[in-house]
Amino acid sequence: MRVEIWSDIACPWCYIGKARFAKGLAGFAHRDEVEVVFRSFELDPNGAKGVTAPVLEMLARKYGRTLDEARAMEEHVAASARAEGLEYRTDGRDHGNTFDIHRLLHLAAARGRQEQLLDLAFRANFAEERSVFDPEVLLALAVEAGLDETEAREVLADESAYADRVRADEREAAELGANAVPFFVLDRRYGISGGQPAEVFTQALEQAWAGRETVETAPGAEACEPDGACAVPGA
Repeated sequence: MRVEIWSDIACPWCYIGKARFAKGLAGFAHRDEVEVVFRSFELDPNGAKGVTAPVLEMLARKYGRTLDEARAMEEHVAASARAEGLEYRTDGRDHGNTFDIHRLLHLAAARGRQEQLLDLAFRANFAEERSVFDPEVLLALAVEAGLDETEAREVLADESAYADRVRADEREAAELGANAVPFFVLDRRYGISGGQPAEVFTQALEQAWAGRETVETAPGAEACEPDGACAVPGA
């Protein structure tokens, strides 16, 4: 069975949702027969390359909140992340265009190192003092993930490299009706939206394996929408 996960490195619920899915997959009896593929989805596709803004300022502007209110929203997300055993810093992070990151992730996929690079990029963005929007940081993460430095540098320098694959993933997301991430598709028949609890993923995998027609999804699962808006229930 194949599971495809549309996500963006700038999406905190993708970071959290990936960890929850891994726990759900661990509880699935046929987990060794599941292939997981990560697909591209940009939260801010129209953002200028190389231009970043502090996450707290972006949230305050997007939701019409004060910086203190935006910080409280981030603390809610941080608590959810920490509950999954993930590190999460609420200050000092930037938000920007992630197209180059997605292109590099496709190179990593071609070299069998996609999940390694994705995990490192998530950790750098949400847990460490490393900006994934800095090309040199991104290159260092690629090397850390096991990619050849020269090849990775060439991909970053050529804006057309793997661009068609990123756009193809995004077209597929639109065709499947995905307007927020994370978005999970099981065998191209069953869809799950948002950072659902681990047990929901286990149930969905079991239902998909059994060939049922529908997958029940928990209401109100947190997700991130284009332009960087990330739902924070009750905020």
